Amino acid sequence: MNAPRKIILIMTDTQRWDMLGCYGNPDMKTPRLDRLAAEGMRFDRAYTCQPVCGPARSALFTGTYPHSNGAWGNTMPIGDNVKTVAQRMMGSGVHCAYVGKWHVDGGDYFGTGRCPEGWDPDYWYDMRTYLHELTPEERQLSRNVDANRNPGIAREFTFANRCSNRAIDFLSKHGEEDFFLVVSYDEPHGPFLNPPPFNTLYDDYTWPKPENASDDLKNKPEHHRVWAESCTFGGRCFKPGAAADWLNCNSFVDDEIGRVLDAIDEHAADALVIYTSDHGDMFGSHGIDNKGAVMYDENIRIPMIARWKGVLPAGAVYPHPVSHIDLVPTLLDVAGVAQAPLLEGKSLAPALRDPAAKINSEVFVEFGRYEIDHDGFGGFQPIRCVTDGRYKLAVNLLDTDELYDTETDPGEMNNLIDAPEHAEIRNRMHDRLLDWMNDTRDPFRGYQWERRPWRTDARKATWDYTAMTRQRIEDDYEPRQLDYNTGLPITEAVRPK
Repeated sequence: MNAPRKIILIMTDTQRWDMLGCYGNPDMKTPRLDRLAAEGMRFDRAYTCQPVCGPARSALFTGTYPHSNGAWGNTMPIGDNVKTVAQRMMGSGVHCAYVGKWHVDGGDYFGTGRCPEGWDPDYWYDMRTYLHELTPEERQLSRNVDANRNPGIAREFTFANRCSNRAIDFLSKHGEEDFFLVVSYDEPHGPFLNPPPFNTLYDDYTWPKPENASDDLKNKPEHHRVWAESCTFGGRCFKPGAAADWLNCNSFVDDEIGRVLDAIDEHAADALVIYTSDHGDMFGSHGIDNKGAVMYDENIRIPMIARWKGVLPAGAVYPHPVSHIDLVPTLLDVAGVAQAPLLEGKSLAPALRDPAAKINSEVFVEFGRYEIDHDGFGGFQPIRCVTDGRYKLAVNLLDTDELYDTETDPGEMNNLIDAPEHAEIRNRMHDRLLDWMNDTRDPFRGYQWERRPWRTDARKATWDYTAMTRQRIEDDYEPRQLDYNTGLPITEAVRPK
């Protein structure tokens, strides 16, 4: 009899890679995640698919990019014909449970409170479910950062603690089954609620001011400058205590994750455990705070750790680029579930078994808008980005484009987009980006992405552009598309129109 298939995905919200001690920041008090990295593998170049909560999660849980699944801004749901990883696993007898923030249903920040198909409703617990447990007065308290002040709040009051409790209950009852468990914390996202002793850990700490905090943003896209002008936080990010609530909560959620890791060790020690976060935060770098329409590493590079006892060697570091788009193919691969042709990432399972295996030569990041409900946050900012882990090209459709060498310029201060000595690298990455937009049936693709001011060999603008048609790839969960001209099943999804 085969061993049970056991997978746990743990994730946080708004946690940069450098907010963990194991990523080289000794000031960060994250002992439980640091230990997880020591027992498994740290992915050194992991990237989100879009640096906003909803779109990032849409890619992470469907295996398709936000531009493919329809959720390319907050409060935009995935399409009816888009299937989640749980829907793909349930047919193979894998018990799927989701505990925590979801943000893929098109509802507001808190979600709808309704369990989607594929997940066990007995364990479903999104943020609206949490609020329904509270009185009106407690709801307001749960959204008030001042609740951290002396004497602080009880651990049992927090969303993180209640998520951990449900995850621990699931593991204690189902740890010997075929299962996939997601534990999705909102923390350390604001309002940063955390109990003593965590609520004072960083009260006197000063987040080091990086060189790029003084970036004058010349030769950068206009929307970077407009965003920086709107930021009231500015230099205050780097004053004593300015990051206290965020970092206090960062250490608190590490401790809550530790409780779940202890339960895993007790009930499912042989499980594959993956930890990540949905996106980062600028926090004053380049004069910008929050997350959104920029492709700087502070925003798009995220922590990711995997532990698989008996399979993955301890203490490994994976240097090659990986993406959240690779997680669904990886999870299905490990669970022995067939891969759907329309999935847009690659399985990382070979790297989990052999850390020397290089899966991707480059990965891609996009942006559409922060949220459909608001006019703010820069509005519509169409961006497509490609990085090979060193060079990064960002095409800002309505603005100036960017090229950075993150090896010689880790702060991404020097925009090389017009540098003649980098033209060959730039153009090669640009070609790969355009191919990706075509391969993934990007609905925003068109000649404008190719005809950039610096791309002197771009093709002439034509109404038909490539003159190809690109139908949706066949999937087991929906019938084959029919040809418009014949009404018969399509034999070639990509062909001249």
